[in-house]
Amino acid sequence: MEFATWQARFIEDLARTRNLSGHTCRAYARDLEQFRLETDATRLADLDVQRVRQVLAALSARGCKRTTLARKIAALRAFARYLVRSGALPDHPLSVLATPRRRRTLPRLLPDHVLEALLERLDVRTPLGLRDRAVLEVLASSGIRISELCNLRLEDVDLGQGELRVFGKGGKERIVLVDPRAVGWLGRYLEEVRPGLACSGENALFLGNRGRPLAPRAIQDRMKKLADGLGHPGPASPHVLRHGFATRLLEAGADLRVVQELLGHASLSTTQIYTHVTPGHLQRVYEDSHPRSGAGDA
Repeated sequence: MEFATWQARFIEDLARTRNLSGHTCRAYARDLEQFRLETDATRLADLDVQRVRQVLAALSARGCKRTTLARKIAALRAFARYLVRSGALPDHPLSVLATPRRRRTLPRLLPDHVLEALLERLDVRTPLGLRDRAVLEVLASSGIRISELCNLRLEDVDLGQGELRVFGKGGKERIVLVDPRAVGWLGRYLEEVRPGLACSGENALFLGNRGRPLAPRAIQDRMKKLADGLGHPGPASPHVLRHGFATRLLEAGADLRVVQELLGHASLSTTQIYTHVTPGHLQRVYEDSHPRSGAGDA
């Protein structure tokens, strides 16, 4: 099958030369496979705008999010560009395909008192409870992605400086900071828990109960279970902790470009979603800044 053969070559090229994350490569592979199966594509000529639009319309009718549709279009367009570069197609068959506009929604936050309640529910007298406390403290204080946390190695940690070396999307390296409280819990985990979990030669920072690298899903499930136990109806996930990290920095007056660097965003426009303000912060800024905010009745 011509389509499937070139599809496999493209995914191999992504992993080898494009410096994309494993997560993105797997997502692109799923997107192309879905297109091939839903359209019965066997030839490269089957990669055309009409077929793509039909698939996207069907996915949209099934409730597929705009962000997911946009990624699927990106995968198909990248595949088409690869085919042109490789000489398999004379021109780009999807060049006129528009990407759906993404709705900008305000990030949802986990209130401070809920976060503290979640942390207090962890039984730090147990090895896994202490590990989970260190995980959540690091996530909340650094704002790193869950995938970045799970990819941390022992040599990426500098407790003395309160720093982590993180490899983000596309393998881009950056230094992030963790607060003293998180440093304390991380130090306890490294001293009291990790030596008992580690398999021989395993260099991952955070480990599961079998001594292998901790998986993102395990952390996500743990947070959900803790929130359910509190009866918290709102969102509770590692990504919500990332939202809270960025929002609180900006509310405290941090420069937007500094927050961009800490979050590992390639584009400043991505960071700007966090420039929304909470009603309480809005009221404080108004009272502190407006020349008539303290004036008496007229």
